[in-house]
Amino acid sequence: MRTAIYPGSFDPITNGHLDLIQRASLVFGRVIVAVANNDAKNALFSVDERQRLVQQSVTHLANVETDSLTGLLVDYVERRGGDVIIRGLRAVSDFEFEFQLALMNRKLNERIETLFMMPREAFTFLSSRVVKEIARLGGDVGAFVPPHVRAALAEKLRPGGAPGI
Repeated sequence: MRTAIYPGSFDPITNGHLDLIQRASLVFGRVIVAVANNDAKNALFSVDERQRLVQQSVTHLANVETDSLTGLLVDYVERRGGDVIIRGLRAVSDFEFEFQLALMNRKLNERIETLFMMPREAFTFLSSRVVKEIARLGGDVGAFVPPHVRAALAEKLRPGGAPGI
């Protein structure tokens, strides 16, 4: 059984992320969605909050689990018995950065492959950053995220915002 690791910040998880997760779950025996703790990014949700949102989003997928990730991705993949890193490409602009990461990961561990997946056309414009901006400005993000994520965004961004979900 091959294990794929899908790392990301998922701040928050979007329908585009879910599209890739669902499709990867059909190809791999086990998919681990690894929520990255990246101090360089100013996350709206904590790692624990993001992991809970992801977990709530994938409960219908029996072979998908969630985890948090710190440190080098290739080390994490080794610890979890992974074979493949899943990376999403929305546009050509994503490719250069993702290509560099894939080559560096291969240099660090030749055994681990990177698989690039493109979301369905309906999600190619979608990013967590754009979803957060729409939500901050009071727009409806219901078409872009699951209902529980929409509610979490509304709670987090309401005036006097809640400390967490």
